[in-house]
Amino acid sequence: MSSAAEQEAGQEPEFTRGTGRGHTAVTAGVNGRPRPVPRPRTAPPGTAVWPGSPEPLGAASGTGPGGVAGTNFALWAGGAEAVELCLFGEDGEDGESRHPLTRSTHEVWHGFLPGVAPGTRYGYRVHGRWDPWTGARWNPAKLLLDPYARAVDGDFRLPPEVYGHVRDWPQQHVADTVRDERDSAPHVPKGVVVAGDAPDEWADDRRPETPWADTVLYELHVRGFTMRHPGVPEPLRGTYAGLAHPAAIEHLTGLGVTALELLPVHQFAHEDHLLRRGLHNYWGYNSIGYFAPHAAYAASGTRGQQVGEFKRMVRALHAAGIEVILDVVYNHTAEGGELGPTLSLRGIDNRRYYRLQADPRRYADYTGCGNTLHVLRPHVLRLITDSLRYWVTEMGVDGFRFDLAATLARTADDVDMLAPFLSVLAQDPVLRRVKLIAEPWDVGPGGYRAGAFPPPWAEWNDRYRDAVRDFWRGALPDVRDLGYRLSGSSDLYGWGGRRPYASVNFVTAHDGFTLRDLVSYDRKHNEANGEGNRDGTSDNRSWNCGAEGETGDAGIRALRRRQTRNLLATLLLSTGVPMLVAGDEMGRTQGGNNNAYCQDNETGWVDWSLLDDPGWRALADLCSRLLALRRAHPALRGDAFYSGRPQGADGLRDLAWFTPGGTEMTESDWYAQSTTLGMYLSGRDLPRHDPRGAPVTDDSFLTVLHAGPRPVRFVLPGPPWAERYELLADTSREEQRSAPGTRRRAGTRVTVPGRSVQLWRAVPPCAAGTAHTCDPEGADPASPR
Repeated sequence: MSSAAEQEAGQEPEFTRGTGRGHTAVTAGVNGRPRPVPRPRTAPPGTAVWPGSPEPLGAASGTGPGGVAGTNFALWAGGAEAVELCLFGEDGEDGESRHPLTRSTHEVWHGFLPGVAPGTRYGYRVHGRWDPWTGARWNPAKLLLDPYARAVDGDFRLPPEVYGHVRDWPQQHVADTVRDERDSAPHVPKGVVVAGDAPDEWADDRRPETPWADTVLYELHVRGFTMRHPGVPEPLRGTYAGLAHPAAIEHLTGLGVTALELLPVHQFAHEDHLLRRGLHNYWGYNSIGYFAPHAAYAASGTRGQQVGEFKRMVRALHAAGIEVILDVVYNHTAEGGELGPTLSLRGIDNRRYYRLQADPRRYADYTGCGNTLHVLRPHVLRLITDSLRYWVTEMGVDGFRFDLAATLARTADDVDMLAPFLSVLAQDPVLRRVKLIAEPWDVGPGGYRAGAFPPPWAEWNDRYRDAVRDFWRGALPDVRDLGYRLSGSSDLYGWGGRRPYASVNFVTAHDGFTLRDLVSYDRKHNEANGEGNRDGTSDNRSWNCGAEGETGDAGIRALRRRQTRNLLATLLLSTGVPMLVAGDEMGRTQGGNNNAYCQDNETGWVDWSLLDDPGWRALADLCSRLLALRRAHPALRGDAFYSGRPQGADGLRDLAWFTPGGTEMTESDWYAQSTTLGMYLSGRDLPRHDPRGAPVTDDSFLTVLHAGPRPVRFVLPGPPWAERYELLADTSREEQRSAPGTRRRAGTRVTVPGRSVQLWRAVPPCAAGTAHTCDPEGADPASPR
């Protein structure tokens, strides 16, 4: 079928259709009239392509033989019959010149072009068979993005010309077998030649290298974080430069976070079904360029300037003591299934970049996104690891969170923790030293692997999320699971030398309800996504506190604020690595949308005006105060699993659990229905040492969590646990700028208000003959020793 634009112009689309397994393609026009395949244009006479080098892959600006300036181009295209390098002038497609790469070394096509400077735009046309029945989908009419492009210029639009097959073929069940001969170059972005690092570009950069046990993650969208920030100049909002602005960094340092986990910043494309509805992919989990920072997030330009802007952002964050971790999507690409567009890898070598089914027309899909990268192939594994090393060594990042990491660990079908991808990272001298975080599942069979990734991996702990949500909505039958989650999830990670910081604890993430929506909605409200509210999970484990959505009821609103404080306090007082989501600390809402992946608008952006609301300001105050306590007290950020056994003659345990009566939990208590739990963390016998090997000691703490609606009387445990207690935090209070300061002797029965968390500092009993004396009642809290 021809598009409306072509019909108006009187033009006929061209396409080639394969006729069966092993058959050659035939060319057809509208109504089946035969048409010749257009001959490719070649470079002007006299333009020489020198042999160049197969290393490195991508476009490397530099000098060739005789010191001549130019650029070396190298593309892995194993099954190709020919490869053309296409250069573009300032006037777009009309300025295209084609340069055949005639040298191929170990399946890498390469050449050096004198005079090609940084800022030049380019792409590839790859020739080969069109035989979808065997998985062959070469189509030189489609301009392809270099998988190693360091920068990308232009937007991904998805008109029919961008598809390797005839997208609108009347018989859709065979549409993917009909080759479309129309040129895609006017409709796709181009790669950009980028200059290498200056010798001293990173000379003044100092990576924070925050230990895992001291890490506090903050999941953040580069665009959404600053789009509404009043302190960031408007031209910089939504950009790398905006995130590097002092106003943005001031909020991060004021909170006390140590690392940003950035939603995808690899160059990504928008899905066709979103563009048809006037929407865009906002989150970015649709990568197409694994070396290029997403161009739309750059304020300085897209002809390579985005690379420098990203680096400056990293340096500014490092200077503030904040690490940069990228959320990366190496499990699939934006090309989708067999009916998706041909943008890069599909046109380079479809059969060897993607996992195909027994019917090679179809793609294996362990991701739910239409395709799966074939990570068992050496060149695919190299693509991913080269990309990872590039972002560490040249872009300055400090680690990665791997979307659907189980997919990367698949062998023939099963997830295997000895898979090549995991083995390569474990021995790589660069990558094994950075932070590695797995989303430990995918949508394929056997894909849920929480707790299975080997050291040094950390993992998103969804069992923590579920247990904490269920406790605070009153849905846990007992507190057994909660006890594991609060103390580092040793049942999941207590093997192979792993530590509690293998558990990335979270209550909310980018997908799902925000913290405020978690206590405001029982059901998802995703109508704005245009999918009939069918998208997004229905398993929210949320409680709306008595009304669905926003309400004027003062009592419900106060309860919701308290519940957000409870959830936040639980997260920050748990052992493991806490992960906050940008805006949760100030009550950001998405109006009940739990899948805002296509909401690049005020629904998905952080609303900074919430900090002017005293109720939500108190939540931010509590967050920063608890993070300050966590930072000051190593007992609150344990780096080894607790034994639960007595640590001395007095019977003091490193971890103890208490009932409201002030007695230690018994086996039967763990199985009894309960809404109250006391957790005692001892600072006396920490398995930590200072840089010179001396033991580190600290205060001890009692955290009381009470999810019941009515107040409960709780007895503060006596010796050997403590002689007195000081109240450092109480989530029932609306004002959270300072500690309550209440002091009580051990054995006192204190009131814990309904649905609240209390944090008490335990003052130990004075031992006879010690050099120190007991603090008098009302003394200042002791600092870590």
